[in-house]
Amino acid sequence: MKKRPLTIMLASPRGFCAGVERAIQTVEKAISDYGPPVYVRHEIVHNRFVVESLEAKGAIFVEELDDVPDNRPVVFSAHGVPKSVPAQAEQRKMIYLDATCPLVSKVHREAERHFQAKRHILLIGHKSHPEVIGTMGQLPNGSITLVESPSDAEKVDVPIGELAYITQTTLSVDEAAETIHVLKRRFPKIFGPKKEDICYATTNRQQAVKAIAAECDAFIVIGAPNSSNSMRLVEVAKSAGCPKATLAQRATDIDWSWLAGTKKLGISAGASAPEILVEEVIAACREYFTVSIEEVKVTEEHVHFKLPRTMNAHS
Repeated sequence: MKKRPLTIMLASPRGFCAGVERAIQTVEKAISDYGPPVYVRHEIVHNRFVVESLEAKGAIFVEELDDVPDNRPVVFSAHGVPKSVPAQAEQRKMIYLDATCPLVSKVHREAERHFQAKRHILLIGHKSHPEVIGTMGQLPNGSITLVESPSDAEKVDVPIGELAYITQTTLSVDEAAETIHVLKRRFPKIFGPKKEDICYATTNRQQAVKAIAAECDAFIVIGAPNSSNSMRLVEVAKSAGCPKATLAQRATDIDWSWLAGTKKLGISAGASAPEILVEEVIAACREYFTVSIEEVKVTEEHVHFKLPRTMNAHS
């Protein structure tokens, strides 16, 4: 049977960001410095393939510090943790390594500055996301109010006094802008970040998807359903002109009948999805189609973060 032609439009940048690379390297270096097992509180990044690869090297993933023995090192995930977590680790005299992405830590510092200036803080983000839990846990209860959407922003009640807003780093750029617009209209004197909190990688990956979505008949974002930035890429593809967009964790998740009639397929990957999974999806496409590839690059990324300072002190 003759294979149908398929043009794959590859969004670039895609996949791993500097914060994810740093978090994975932190776990790998901890395993090599201390020997296995090394415990990791919460999935280091939201990707099963990455988590299973690290488990094979000697990482044990747990949800809470109570599940970690006192005498083994523990790594905190890239999403950041409430202040109570390192405080508990210090109380137990544990070795802990904080792999919080520096761009998330920047938001934590902003929150602290606003709190010191006696401002009530509105955090734009998704309830129950570990990054939001970590950010809200930087300050005493009641200091931060969560705002999830533009409609939330329309009705949020705030205490009397000065206000500030901060955002989760992995939001939809457009939806966040809409929410901020509502807050600024309702509270013209609200303080905001000097430079937006949504991270460079989230912004670049969304721009790359926007650049190609309208040309594509279908769009696959490689990423995990609990990965905020991956889910936003699916939404961006749909709103930018490709209503047939879906999330796939691996090539095995793809329903090939869904691609019937597709001539142009867009592919991107969330910031926690490794390039090997993109290659796997392309290889699977070649089994069904005669594939040609067009890579569309909207920008170059040269960001690199050093490993946590404590790593060098312990190694």
